[in-house]
This record gives sequence, structure tokens and C-alpha cells, in this order.
Amino acid sequence: MRIRFNNLRVSLLNDAPLDELAAKKLGIRKQNIIKTKILRRAVDARRKNNICLVYHLLLELDCDEKKMRQVLQDNNVTSWQAEKIQQLEYGKEQLCERPIVIGAGPAGLLAAFMLAKHGYRPLLLERGKAVAQRLDDVQRFWLTGEFNPESNVQFGEGGAGTFSDGKLTTRVNDPVMNDILEIFVEAGAPEEILSEQKPHVGTDKLRIMVTGLTRKIRELGGEVCYEQQVVDFLVKDGAVSGVVLNNNQKILGNAVVLACGHSARDTYAMLAKRQIALEAKPFAIGVRIEHPQELIDKAQYGEFAGHPKLGAADYALVYHHKENGRTAYSFCMCPGGLVVAAASESGGVVTNGMSMHKRNSGIANSALVVNVGGTDFGSGPLAGIEFQRQYERLAFAAGGSSYRAPAQNVRSFMTSETPSLQTAFSPTYRPGIVPYDLTKILPDYVAVTLKAGLMDFDRKIKGFASEAGLLTGVETRTSAPVRILRADEDKQSISHKGLYPAGEGAGYAGGIMSAALDGYHVAQAIMKRFKPLS
Repeated sequence: MRIRFNNLRVSLLNDAPLDELAAKKLGIRKQNIIKTKILRRAVDARRKNNICLVYHLLLELDCDEKKMRQVLQDNNVTSWQAEKIQQLEYGKEQLCERPIVIGAGPAGLLAAFMLAKHGYRPLLLERGKAVAQRLDDVQRFWLTGEFNPESNVQFGEGGAGTFSDGKLTTRVNDPVMNDILEIFVEAGAPEEILSEQKPHVGTDKLRIMVTGLTRKIRELGGEVCYEQQVVDFLVKDGAVSGVVLNNNQKILGNAVVLACGHSARDTYAMLAKRQIALEAKPFAIGVRIEHPQELIDKAQYGEFAGHPKLGAADYALVYHHKENGRTAYSFCMCPGGLVVAAASESGGVVTNGMSMHKRNSGIANSALVVNVGGTDFGSGPLAGIEFQRQYERLAFAAGGSSYRAPAQNVRSFMTSETPSLQTAFSPTYRPGIVPYDLTKILPDYVAVTLKAGLMDFDRKIKGFASEAGLLTGVETRTSAPVRILRADEDKQSISHKGLYPAGEGAGYAGGIMSAALDGYHVAQAIMKRFKPLS
């Protein structure tokens, strides 16, 4: 019989095998456990003197009936039942041509993969380059400041997540999440993502996974094209009937997935011109903060800091300002990572964070941001974009108009002293940083909220607001500033049938995993409407 055994707590000091520990806890012999599989592994660091690993296990047991009844009386044990896979019923409508998927980020890749798997032979169009060529362009930008507006941290195969920590967590509770993680593993992601509570792949493993997904799309009958930007839609009788590429080529299709990513500002402008239903969406702006990873490890793990079973520690911090009603919070925290230049337009500085799978740079970084909304940037669906641009251009000028970024240590920011770059580590942002008063390139209410938030965060993580930390500006791409309105049921644009907005750029996701989930469900919506291509 197979059972699920939850909440097996194991001290870091205990090196006994899991099956032995599980058997002891359940009151059975180790020999009664035929097979052990880790379903979930988490860290409980609430008690710094006794940090535990918490396991959820799938156990296959060979016990007599009496012993099984005894085992099942444990509140943490349930009999295992595999989830039933719902069979997808294809629609009856006829596709005039193969489905078109715009954008090879997580949403576009999963949409194209699912469509290809079910015989729809999608055409995936990506404005940027394939991963290998894109990596060359990005590294050149970081080393020299030579910027390519069509091949950068935001645009290219894999989307913005390709240069990130590669987190595969989401607050969305969706039964197909495990299916998607398994798709990622089959494409080249580490198998451990199936069991870790906070799975991540790192930018190095993510590149392998992305190219693996692209290869599978082709093997299943799909086509993937790079450096093919969609600059317009063909519209007939109020419905999208195809796309126009940057070389004036027209491609017909009555099912078009738009997974453009949150930085495709020219695409948003085209949508507005086409009167496709849009609305401005709240987001957040601020800075990147970095510390020695050792400081964060000690604060989170105490004497167990650096333990090989724990790895680099992360954090999640939130502060609510009582007077102005704003919230400062950490976002996209990258243990053992780097702060990176992430511009997608000439003349603007944008910061982001990334890390490798091993998270071994010795530096922790995170966005520290403050929420902004329509009252801050005005009316109109594209107003948030102009708001972002304003502060990205201020940062560009402050850095010397060379894609170097303005920065200062936390102490000089908090005390309003002359900006200083003095820290105990080498700052990681490239092409480089210059000392600058960050309050001059942020809205006043953002700076005020960040200062109050940093004081609060320092009480939670000792040394967080000291000169041990460095702030680099600006962080503006926390999420899409626009939502492309769609119907809940069929996922189509409320103004233009045949258009399926998807992922983070459409305003329906907030990271790699939630974007992939959204792309998965958008593909299902198309399949429920149309029958596969013959």
C-alpha cells in the first residue's frame, strides 16, 4: 500500500536515512518500507538553535492489515491516491491556419508546447535571439555598455526570466503545477524542483531548460522563429485574423496568443493604437539592495549558517508605512547572486537580479520597492509606462549616460550624507556604478517609505540598514504596468476575438511559474474552441 506521510521533521544534526526515520515515527520496521519518494522538502528555521528539514513523503509499505490500520491513524498519514487526469475535449471550430504564439518567455513557451503536444503545430515568434546569441549580446552590454534594443535581458528566447534566479514558486494553487514542473524536468531542469518547497533553477540551468523546451516544440511539429517582431495585427470584423512582422510579412491565423512580456512597450503602444482593450495596472518601483550573503545566512540560520543542507538563505520583508499608506517590500530576492543591468530601451537604466543554480557568488541581492498606482502616474492605459521611463532616464543621466547605475551604501542613504560606495564587498552591477543621491531619482514618497522600511528591516535582520548594504537604482520592472483585458472563461480579449493575452506581459502573472501556468491554460482555452490540425 502507498501512503502520503506529511511533516516528518528532521534536525540538521540527524544524518539517519529517511526511511529509517519514517519507520521509527510510524512505529514500523525499516524493512516494511519498500520505496521512499520525497514529495516536498522545506526548511523550518524558526528556532535558530534547532533548524529542521520538513519532509512530505510518498511511502510504499508492505505491512499486515493490523499494522496498516495503526499507521493510518497518524494525523500526518493518508492513503495515496494518484490524481485523475482530466481528458481534454477538443473544440469543433476549424483553425484557418496554425495558431500563432507571440513571445518565447514562460507563457509563450508553455502555450506553444501544449499546442504542439496536442497536434496544433503552432508558430512561435520571438522578437529577440536564441539563448546562445542573446547571451553574447547581454554579456557584451554588461562589459562595455554596448546596448542592443532587440537582444537584452528583457527580449529573447526564455524572456526576462532567463536572466534571473529562476524561481519556480507561485502563490497560485493550481493542480497542474506539478505537471508543468515535470515538463521542465523533461526539458533539462534539475529533478530536485519536483520536491523543493522553494524550487529554483538559476540562470545557468534555466538556459538549458529553455532550449530544451524549444527543441521539444519543434519535435512535436511546432515552428520557432527568432528576430521576428510582431508590429501589427490583421483585424477583420472585430477579430484578429493574423499578424504583421517587422519585415512587412503577413501571417494569417485566427488564434493568436500574445505573451509579449512586461517590457514590450512598443507592443503596448500598438495595442492602444488598435484600440484593443487595455487598462493601466499598479506596480512598484525602487532600488536593488545587496549585502554579503554571510550577513543574511547568520541572521536567518544562526549557528547553522553555511550548513551544506541549507544553502544560501533568502528573506521576504514587508513594511507598511502608517502615515502615507505605502508598502515597502523585498521582491525577487536572489541569494548568492548578482545585480544586473536590464534595460530594454536606449537611454534608460534598469536594474534586476539573477543568480546561478549554486547561488555561490557570496552576495545576496533583492529589489526593495514601493507600490505605485494610477494616482501617481495619471490616467490612460500607457501612463504607467511613461512613469517608468521617467525614472529610468533620470537614473541613466545620473550614471553618466553610459548605462552605469547610480548607487550609494545604505548608511549614506539613511543619513542623507554625501553618497558613498564604501562596502565590505565588490558591487556586482556591470557596466559599473557611480555614487549618487538616490532620493533625487526616486519619487519623494518612495524614498520616504524605503527609509522607514529599511529601519524596520534592520530590526528583523541585524545589519540590513548598515553600510554593509549597497543600493543601486532603479528597479522599475517589477510587473507589467498594463493589463490586456480578457474574458475569464475563454481567455480571449474582450474587444478582439481570436486574441489570447497571456502571462506577465498581459497582466495575469507575476513570475516564471505563474506565467507558465497562464500559458498552459490559454493553450487549453484554444484547444477547447478549435479542433487539432489534420
